[in-house]
Amino acid sequence: CCCRALLSRPHGALRPRRALAHGPEMHFGFQTVTEEERREKIYQVFENVAKKYDVMNDSMTLGIHRLWKDILMHKMNPCPGTLLLDVAGGTGDIAFRFINYVRAVRQRQLQRKLKHQQNLSWQEIFESYQKDKFNSLGDSQVVVCDINREMLKVGKQKAQHLGYSEGLSWVLGNAEELPFDDDKFDVYTIAFGIRNVTRIDLALQEAYRVLKPGGRFLCLEFSRVSNPLLSRLYDLYSFQVIPVLGEVIAGDWKSYQYLVESIRQFPPQEELKAMIEDAGFFKVDYENLNFGIVAIHSGFKL
Repeated sequence: CCCRALLSRPHGALRPRRALAHGPEMHFGFQTVTEEERREKIYQVFENVAKKYDVMNDSMTLGIHRLWKDILMHKMNPCPGTLLLDVAGGTGDIAFRFINYVRAVRQRQLQRKLKHQQNLSWQEIFESYQKDKFNSLGDSQVVVCDINREMLKVGKQKAQHLGYSEGLSWVLGNAEELPFDDDKFDVYTIAFGIRNVTRIDLALQEAYRVLKPGGRFLCLEFSRVSNPLLSRLYDLYSFQVIPVLGEVIAGDWKSYQYLVESIRQFPPQEELKAMIEDAGFFKVDYENLNFGIVAIHSGFKL
């Protein structure tokens, strides 16, 4: 299976594990904890919220997160044959959109091809159509990599329920130490995941490492609202409403309190842009959506 070939490494090519730092203090929301404690606490948050994650996303953003993810996909504009790594994508939202998008592009290509073959017999058109139909992704693959088993479990169940299987694989892995070879993927995406990574610099270096030369990095994340009035309203909503929704829908006030606080502690647009450039990416830019409530950062490995 090509997925397995894709995920295998040459014998002895495993990279040495980085020693986990216990020392430096970090933010966990508004608390100060060690790096190791932060890792454990974040793992616990996503273990707790996995089953209600999609419902809560809809409730917290009034469904707008779906639109943001659609915009990310249009920005990517993948063509058949694209190899995508979606990191921290446990519940499959980006992966399923990618498959739909590539299928639609393939379908348009097929229709154009058949239009130019007007002189073919019905039998030849039928056979050509059948052959192309079975390769509806044009060898595209998406690998979903998430550190959290519960999130992957939810994603796999969703994929089964929605009928996604072709061109899709699920891998347990850490964004700071990806289990893939160098120069492997055409596109790397991380949507609403990078602010939960303990060492953003390491995650960005890993993104750079696994992308092919010419490959693209895309990050969708909550960001900094520029308008002062909107910023105050947004704070009010975030701190007064979202934890209450978390309690009502998921029975979990504390996890959603953390998620709100983590957004406030996350580097603003220009700062994240500088970090992406420091990791080696070129042509780095960002696009604010909804006045900067979220931003899409983009960069290329040249």
